[in-house]
Amino acid sequence: MQGLRMPDLKIPSRVLMGPGPSDVDPRVLRALGMPLLGHLDPAFLAIMNDVMEALRGVFQTTNRLTLPVSGTGSAGMETVLVNLLEPGDQALVVVQGLFGQRIVDSAKRCGAETHVVEAPWGEAVDPAAVERKLGQLPGPVKLVAAVHAETSTGVLQPVRPLAEIAHRAGALLVVDCVTSLGGCPVEVDAWEVDAAFSGTQKCLSCPPGLAPITLNARAEECVRARRQPVQSWYLDLTMVMSYWGQDRVYHHTAPISMLYALREALQLVLEEGLEDRFQRHRLGAQALAAGLEAMGLQLLVAPELRLPSLTTVTVPAGVEELRVRRELLNDCGIEIGGGLGPLKGRIWRIGTMGYSCQEKNVLLLLTALEQALRRQGRETAPGAGPRAADAVYVSSRTGA
Repeated sequence: MQGLRMPDLKIPSRVLMGPGPSDVDPRVLRALGMPLLGHLDPAFLAIMNDVMEALRGVFQTTNRLTLPVSGTGSAGMETVLVNLLEPGDQALVVVQGLFGQRIVDSAKRCGAETHVVEAPWGEAVDPAAVERKLGQLPGPVKLVAAVHAETSTGVLQPVRPLAEIAHRAGALLVVDCVTSLGGCPVEVDAWEVDAAFSGTQKCLSCPPGLAPITLNARAEECVRARRQPVQSWYLDLTMVMSYWGQDRVYHHTAPISMLYALREALQLVLEEGLEDRFQRHRLGAQALAAGLEAMGLQLLVAPELRLPSLTTVTVPAGVEELRVRRELLNDCGIEIGGGLGPLKGRIWRIGTMGYSCQEKNVLLLLTALEQALRRQGRETAPGAGPRAADAVYVSSRTGA
């Protein structure tokens, strides 16, 4: 309607400590505001090259086919699966949470005969169970897929054993690295992962909208040897590669500003250094866990399987889970996540990802959570959580 004016845009201040997105560095926000270029402008093509090379560094791979798909992490999942799977193929999916289930759904939509090896939510799948299942299946299995960092549970699934098992069976290994890339080691070449996908809004601390993927030569050859065209025109890597590769053939208009932001976010990762960045995430998770346990709260996942970028904590009996999250958000400007699927209403998911993984944020969250729990009659020694977390940080600085 002519003359209609929306109210001025007012974005509330938040500290993002949920399962994603994470907060972003001011440098990334500034990159988003840079002038637009055409998607075939030579200056923009150079930025694309920078992004591909930086992604290889973060994925720890030399794979030629390493690029960001235009879409969120789910688009990365679909890209890998629709390009590798054809109707009638067999796939085996390792499932220990919601995002493993999504891979199952996507593989079935590709027409693949899809098999599952499951573990209870909050646990990892035993690689021996995967090997047994592969031995029971008739005919060749095209790929084995697993979630490295299960965002619904906070479990870090060991990957290297799965690669060895998959390859002995003649299958490719596909790995979901959405909540692990940039926050803990993802060693695509050393682990012999054939294809991996991620998202920008987690540990890379870039706004959501791009999905980094990488395929090795074995997986790339599988794409080129397809019997049928890829069912998705937009995600067909045989065409997307022509845009990102040497030919630079127009396929779609890339999200220019998002690629500026991703380049800057990757630059920040490389400036910090992967090992230092991983240590920062480990330290944040350790401090958070120490604080939560000092408050008498129970963590869902065993210590050896905990994801550094996401901690899951069990909601105490008698506490209203949603009320706590609402009070943290409305009173303190802190976002955390609730449970999904069978864990809905039973856990909180607390992220320490990328730029959000800072000491001040961990201490703030623990202080605010203590107050929210006290309002529901859950008493803890005043300041116990923040003191325990602070002790972890102090110890790391003094080497004690």
